[in-house]
Amino acid sequence: MSLAIRSYQWKRRFAHLFPILLYHLINNGIIRGNSMRVIDLSEKDLDIYCKCLEDWSPEMDDAGERKLIWYDKMRKRGLGVKLALDDKGVVGGMVHYVPIEHSPADGKDLYFINCIWVHGYKEGRGNFQGKGMGKALLKAAEEDVRSRGFKGLVAWGIIFPFFMRSSFFKKNGYRKVDRDGMSELVWKPFDEEAVPPKWVGQKKRPVKGKDKVIVSSFTNGWCPGQNLVYERAKMACRKIGDKVTFVTYDTSDRKTFLEWGIMDALYVNGKQVRTGPPPSYERIERTIIRAVRKLS
Repeated sequence: MSLAIRSYQWKRRFAHLFPILLYHLINNGIIRGNSMRVIDLSEKDLDIYCKCLEDWSPEMDDAGERKLIWYDKMRKRGLGVKLALDDKGVVGGMVHYVPIEHSPADGKDLYFINCIWVHGYKEGRGNFQGKGMGKALLKAAEEDVRSRGFKGLVAWGIIFPFFMRSSFFKKNGYRKVDRDGMSELVWKPFDEEAVPPKWVGQKKRPVKGKDKVIVSSFTNGWCPGQNLVYERAKMACRKIGDKVTFVTYDTSDRKTFLEWGIMDALYVNGKQVRTGPPPSYERIERTIIRAVRKLS
């Protein structure tokens, strides 16, 4: 009898044992299966969440505690947070969402996704993208919002293929209802009576100072990247001195947000500074110094 025939007969005889063996190998940690999970945020992962999974980066320490302050405020107002874990239990993705009344959009009986993010850098905790975490997080958020009795879920997306792509949401059943520049407002209604949301839109902008440069920082707290901008601008103004006035607008207060229609932004003497991705401290300082020199 040839070796090939004997091998075939052996496989047929013991094939039914392979699934049992595989189960025990996975269950005892000898090999790992594809067991990605989505869980609710717990206290032990709060720091990871507040730094948007970039707790490995020293830069995130400069963002201060604004995200934690925002979290403490918003969890009493209905904030939802989900984390995605890989088969080793490592956090690789997150999504957080709030009632639309606390977002840059206008609507009723809806929730709004502030951010859905799957860590994609080789440095730090590694690249978790392309493994279905984003889709699993979105589905978990939808199920949670449905269970709370709301009529739909809203998100914002960028029309270009990078962070928070609107195309990702559209592939998962969302449709566009409004647009502001590069940002689209998309939604998935759960109820036939749900009313489409819309962007609030900017109402006014900060004025230019005459004797001093006015640095106006609009800060909501939910985004560590924008919190970095706020902290760096404040530090630069303190260093530059009495030729600069630093003004803070806390847009986590709904009344303040609706007055301006601006959620997170930085203005130097009435001119908006690009803050995505967050500019370095040096760049912000140079921008303010140039504005100071123009005074004279």
